[in-house]
Amino acid sequence: MSEQLATSGARELVRRITACELSPVELLEECLARIRAYNGRLNAVVTLSRTALEQAREIERRLERGEEAGPLAGLPVGIKDVTPVAGLRHTYGSALYADHVAEHDALVVQRLRDAGAVILGKTNTPEFATGGNTFNEVFGVTRNPWNPRLSAGGSTGGGAAALASGMIALAEGTDLGGSLRIPASFCGVVGLRPTPGLVPTWPSDYPYDTMQVTGLMGRRAEDVALALDAVAGPSPLAPVGQVPDLRPLLEQVDETEPTGLRIAWCEDIAGIGVDARIASVCREALDALAAAGAQVEEIEFDLSWAREAFLILRGFWMVTQHRGRLEQRDRFGDNLRGNIEAGLKLGARDFAAAEQTRGEVWDRFRKLFAHFDFLATPTMAVPPFPAEENYPATIAGRAMETYVDWIAPTFLLSLPGLPVASVPAGLDESGLPVGMQLVAPPAGEGRALGVAARVQEARDIGVPRLERSMTA
Repeated sequence: MSEQLATSGARELVRRITACELSPVELLEECLARIRAYNGRLNAVVTLSRTALEQAREIERRLERGEEAGPLAGLPVGIKDVTPVAGLRHTYGSALYADHVAEHDALVVQRLRDAGAVILGKTNTPEFATGGNTFNEVFGVTRNPWNPRLSAGGSTGGGAAALASGMIALAEGTDLGGSLRIPASFCGVVGLRPTPGLVPTWPSDYPYDTMQVTGLMGRRAEDVALALDAVAGPSPLAPVGQVPDLRPLLEQVDETEPTGLRIAWCEDIAGIGVDARIASVCREALDALAAAGAQVEEIEFDLSWAREAFLILRGFWMVTQHRGRLEQRDRFGDNLRGNIEAGLKLGARDFAAAEQTRGEVWDRFRKLFAHFDFLATPTMAVPPFPAEENYPATIAGRAMETYVDWIAPTFLLSLPGLPVASVPAGLDESGLPVGMQLVAPPAGEGRALGVAARVQEARDIGVPRLERSMTA
């Protein structure tokens, strides 16, 4: 059962549970067994729910009574440790909140529960989800299941590592500058940055936020669609909301065929260089789509001129998000404190210029989508680096200008507010996953995941070979 769990998608698991071929309790117990076996080495799951077993039993009782158990019936889900779950330790990865316990479920957690999911526990994150590598003073470093010496990415690194290693069936997370896509790429799973407001974020210290989004990761593209169908849609609790496409996303995934799709390919949207091994794997994935009938055209699509705009908006976001904690910033880690202090130095002219640049980026995509259905580009410019390093020092042999340059391929695509999927395009020569981003037009989540599903069918990467923890 263990290896089946590690390789099965959430959609297949739900099918087996609802057909009474698999018990929700059995599935949860297998997830917990894998946590005992591998989490000591990977450090992906940081807090377990004491009620998870009772949740699974209740789903099982519903099925025994012939009742509906929900579209996510019995699926164990990991919740990022910046998202509150009632009664669970809720640290934000910050020493300031090391002993904090949440009083209420976040809206996305409520919706996951209502859909029949089992909230297994919390997954690791850098302090307040700040950074592309997952480590903090409370729980330490999360490691990559494909090679535990390497980074799992961030900031939803715990969720991605737990997912890739079969500890959970779905991972909830957030994405400001790539926090669902970076770890999805490093860990070989699918992550989607949805349209802002598609999954309303509540509670939030920044209710009108259109930069950071709430979303999900899955082992398969259709798993992400299944989960999004269950949690998407506006709420009176949140002022930023989007009405999803009336057709279920899962239906759109199943209908998407490569034939006739027009895909624009740009190797380096950020102008920072891309590791040749990564570019090669992505090109092979596009060749597979072309062989299946897609039209792939390489284009120039330089967005490097928008890098400063994102950094300004990120600074504004940091100050807004942490306004109530500004006087405590000397107790934050270097990454978070540095971002807040950079934001405090900015003025109205900076914000106005950044917002105008953001509009210009959106307009460039509007024009692109008049000729193409998708933009494809590597998710990361570099392969996973040592887990103890905050960030890589060079990209394709070139030194970075700032410590966040290495995530520019993802953060630039956060600016226009379009749906962006990261899908495993294959393995590099070292046997590490390589992610490819697919940017879709507005409300294109279903089609982006549909193309991602076709990539996975053509380029199955398998699962990592895991080493048991010394204490298991």
